[in-house]
Amino acid sequence: MGEAKRRKTTLGENYGTSQERIFSWSPITKKQAQLFVEWSTRGAWFGIGGMVVIWIIIRFIGPAFGWWEVV
Repeated sequence: MGEAKRRKTTLGENYGTSQERIFSWSPITKKQAQLFVEWSTRGAWFGIGGMVVIWIIIRFIGPAFGWWEVV
């Protein structure tokens, strides 16, 4: 019997679903880990964009309106 057939008989209804865990003792599946990486990367880019906007306000907009002076 081939490996795929053996796995299909062993898993039954769960065959083909991604329920494989990162570690055997971890409750986190590989799919959940991949989603976490995607969301954290997206959040990091939003944070970088926000920091650029704040820098532009502090460096250019604030002094242009006379709110403060850049030393």
